[in-house]
Amino acid sequence: MTDTLLNHRAEGPASAPPLLLGPSLGTSYALWDKVAPELSVTHRVIRWDLPGHGGSSADLIGPGATVADLADLVLALADALGVDRFAYAGVSLGGAVGLHLAVHHPERVSSLAVICSSAHFNGAKPWQERAERIRREGMDWLVESADARWFTPGFTVPELVRDHRNTDPDAYAACCDALAAYDLRDRLAGISAPTLLVAGREDPATPPAHLREIADAVPGAALVELPGASHLAPAERPEAVLTALRTHFDGDAERGMEVRRQVLGDAHVDRAQARQTPFTARFQDFISHYAWGEIWTDPTLSRRERSMITLTALVAHGHYDELAMHVRAARRNGLTPEEIGAVLLQTAVYCGVPAANSAFATAERVLAEEDAEEDGAPRKER
Repeated sequence: MTDTLLNHRAEGPASAPPLLLGPSLGTSYALWDKVAPELSVTHRVIRWDLPGHGGSSADLIGPGATVADLADLVLALADALGVDRFAYAGVSLGGAVGLHLAVHHPERVSSLAVICSSAHFNGAKPWQERAERIRREGMDWLVESADARWFTPGFTVPELVRDHRNTDPDAYAACCDALAAYDLRDRLAGISAPTLLVAGREDPATPPAHLREIADAVPGAALVELPGASHLAPAERPEAVLTALRTHFDGDAERGMEVRRQVLGDAHVDRAQARQTPFTARFQDFISHYAWGEIWTDPTLSRRERSMITLTALVAHGHYDELAMHVRAARRNGLTPEEIGAVLLQTAVYCGVPAANSAFATAERVLAEEDAEEDGAPRKER
């Protein structure tokens, strides 16, 4: 990290779809501690700190700052990390940054979640007054009310309150300037990214009506209200926020499961799902998201072509149990027995005769079982 970039933390596979997470005013990326690790199973999660918050330099922002300035810093971070297009979720000010990006840089935002935020923050005056007092008196007076502003009664996250106390006052005041000047209500209808709004029912700062206003204006947007949640929902109700975000961002997994059933058959997928355990659940999610939700849904190659490639790869590595499954899949994808034989004959040249010999034996057994099924005899389970 350099002083010209926002401090950040990246988690998850470098090849996974990128997901940027934005924080609330007065917090650090620790706001996402209970959510980001789970999201990183299927995404390259990049969470960042506001200027003067957490590990980000206060020099990245100054008096009279705007949400557009913060959005530019986020884009600079994405560019430095080689991220062109990304999903985005943000809380409060972080959510406002996401809305700005979706409005002004739609080519960069593939999907958007706005949590406990707004298209406006109740006018400029309260934020101007807060900024002036922060510049005069520092952060201590504001930290005293953090729990009441952020959480339901009796709940707190000491790490976040500590982050609040350690925030640079001038940078915090500049973020207040940004909120004072922010109002996107007249631009919401132009947002094209799939959008989810998450409201805390007990949030005094951005109550559900603010999120409902966005949901009503953004075409096709969905709204989720979380009971027992105040302003920092990812810290107070992490499981509920995680469920909402997974449902919104993991559309690839849903499409993948549909394609997986089409190619492998309901019976096979049902058996695989029935054998799933907590230990293997992440692997099953990985398969549905990447193999079936991204690769098999890519229209560049037809399913017939993908079946032929898959058969060849399985022969090359000697995965004959998988080969049997994909011989059946190849038939569903339109390959004839003669075409499957031709593929296996090709493997004899490039993968070796012994490998092709075993492959022919496996394929012959599977095709015979299919013929028997067509004649009315049940297939013997293996």
